[in-house]
Parts: sequence; structure tokens; C-alpha cells
Amino acid sequence: MALNYIWVAFFVIAFFVALAKLIFLGDTEIFKILVEGLFDSSKTAVMDIALPLAGVMTFFLGLLNIAEKAGVINVIARLIGPFFHKLFPEVPRNHPANGQMIMNFSANLLGLDNAATPFGLKAMQSLQELNPNKDEASNAQIMFAVLHTSGLTVIPLSIMAQRAILGAQTPADIFIPCVIGTYVTTVVALTAVALRQRISLLNPTVLGWLGVITGFIALALWALSGRPKEEVETISKVVGNLILMVIILGFLLGGLYKKVPLFETFVEGAKGGFETSVRIIPYLVGMLVAIGAFRNAGAMTFLVDGLKYVIGLTGVNTDFTDALPVALMKPLSGSGARALMIDAMKQFGPDSFVGRLVCIFQGSADTTFYIVALYFGSVGIKNSRYTIPLCLFADLIGEKAEWN
Repeated sequence: MALNYIWVAFFVIAFFVALAKLIFLGDTEIFKILVEGLFDSSKTAVMDIALPLAGVMTFFLGLLNIAEKAGVINVIARLIGPFFHKLFPEVPRNHPANGQMIMNFSANLLGLDNAATPFGLKAMQSLQELNPNKDEASNAQIMFAVLHTSGLTVIPLSIMAQRAILGAQTPADIFIPCVIGTYVTTVVALTAVALRQRISLLNPTVLGWLGVITGFIALALWALSGRPKEEVETISKVVGNLILMVIILGFLLGGLYKKVPLFETFVEGAKGGFETSVRIIPYLVGMLVAIGAFRNAGAMTFLVDGLKYVIGLTGVNTDFTDALPVALMKPLSGSGARALMIDAMKQFGPDSFVGRLVCIFQGSADTTFYIVALYFGSVGIKNSRYTIPLCLFADLIGEKAEWN
């Protein structure tokens, strides 16, 4: 239900902001811009997101089908089953969804977005099979979606690359703040959902796994901090892509070992890639068009200016408010937030306070509304329950931690 209200709110706010600009500012072009934006956003949802995703989905779903038939996913599920059973008590210990979720989280951790999405969509479909109410998100699906939108990433490679392009003296200087911010966001997201679902995190299994993950992140920070930008980029590219190729090869070799007919099994699983991409188009179009209307009407600008004014009245230093557009846009649109990040670095300089802060905000979390529309839309969920409020709460805490 929350998604329905938010979706309508975007259009209502966009309309009245545009109407106010027409009446009070005499902006006769605003409704033309608004309507053209509706068509552009619709095209973007289909041509730039859904259709390109079809190819990636086709390949990885075919590969996952081989892994499932060879028993590789079950091995992964058994390995992390004790930990995931505490977080996802509705999911059986050896269920394939456990392995699929860990593949999704691992790909996100390494910054492999293209691989993370197919794994995540497959995991959501597996969780939907266990969902007794097909129109309403289950507790397990909410936990998975909120953890996914927390966007835990070890190496924010694309942000560092953009800083280098714009002439930053040390493009990797936002590396540690970004990792700390995403880690805080993930811990807050996990804790918030656990409290809402009355899941106890104070047990040896959960604390042990969280300790291992924390240790891994700390080790990565220690190993990469202080290294030159070129070396950090090289290590991240090599390690990330090497691990992905090892996973692909491991799935194939596992299939050979189990005497699985590889190509036939791949084709069987790959057929679902295009079907899933087509299924999510209405959800993507609906959400991205609403977000585009909100942005094109100038509502985001009014919101930021209003926050600047209110914060200024308190006597607090308002220097950080120039970075707020990125923080506010990130949950709505990843591409929109990236454009605002680049614009801020060009205006204030990549090594300025604002230039660094917008990069940290960009790397703080994932795009909440896009992910909810994509993942829940892929399985036909209409009621997201409390997913969005918890996602936004975790984003807020994570971004505040980064700013501090």
C-alpha cells in the first residue's frame, strides 16, 4: 500500500508544483517539459533498462539453472544455511533461495551490478514460491529487499573513476568513507528489519558471521587504503572480474562433474530471462515516470531550497546543503543522482567539501524505489508493506554517518 501512495504522491506534487510555477512565475514551458519528461522516462524504462537487462538475465539465469541441477547452489545454501536461517526463519535451511541470495550479496559487495541483478531476481522468485500470500511481500522478501537496497560495496570503482575524469588530486580519498557509510547503512537496515520482525540478532551464529564480514571489510580497507588510485582501480577490476569468472567456471565444471547436459540446461533456464524482463516493464515504467515528473517539475529544487532555509534558521553551517540534491535523489533515481553528483563536482570542484560529500552520498546506498519496483514487480507483489519506510530510514542513517 505504501508504494501506491508514494507513486500517486509523486504525480500530485509534480502537478501542483508545475501549476504554481505557471501561475506565480509565468513559466509557460513547464507543462511542456513535464509531459515530454513522461515520454522520455517511459522510453528510458524500456529501452535503457528492461531490454538491456534481458540479455544479462538470459545468460545468468541459464547459468544458475546449471548450478542448481549440479547441486552447487544447494552446497552454498548448506554452507550459509545456519546464518541465513536466523535472518530468514521462513526459508528452509537448504532451500536454493539461500544460495541465490548470497550470490546476490557477494556480487554487490564486489561492485558487480550486472551479475547481482539476475541473482537477486532469481532469489526473489524463489522466495515468492514460499510466500503464502502472493500479492503481499513476505517477511523474508522484505528482509532481502532492505538488505539489498543498503548497497554494501567494498570498492566504489565507478565513483572513483568519475572523480579522476574531473581532475581530483586523489580520486580514491572517498573510498573509506563510502565503505563505512554503506556498512553502517547495512547494519542499520538489518537491525531495523530484525526488530520489526522480532528476530533476535544476539546469538553466536549471527554475531560470528557479522564478525567475519566485518573482518573481511576491515582487511580490504587496510589492504587498499593509502594505495595510488591506479593501483586500487587495477586491483578492484582484476579481483572482481576474476571472482566472477571463477564462479562461472565453477558452475560449468560442477555441471560436467554431475553429468548435467550443460547447453540444454542453460537454454532451459535462460528462457526465463526475457520473460522476467518483460514482466517488470510495467512496474519500471510506472515508477520511473512518476519520479521523472517529480524531478522535471522542479519539486526536488523546491525541497532542497526549503531545507536550506530551515537549516539556516537554526544557525547551523549550511555548506553541506549543496550536496543534499544527491542524497535526496539517490533513493529515487541512480542516474539522476549520478548526474547531480557530476554537476556538483564541476561547480564546486572534485576536491572541495561538497565535491567529496556528493560522492560519498552517491555511494551510500542503492536506489530504493527502483529496486522495490524491479524486485517486487518481477514476482507480481502489489503490497510492499513496510519495505520502503525501513529502506529510507537505513539510507538516512547511513548518509548521516557519512556526513559526520
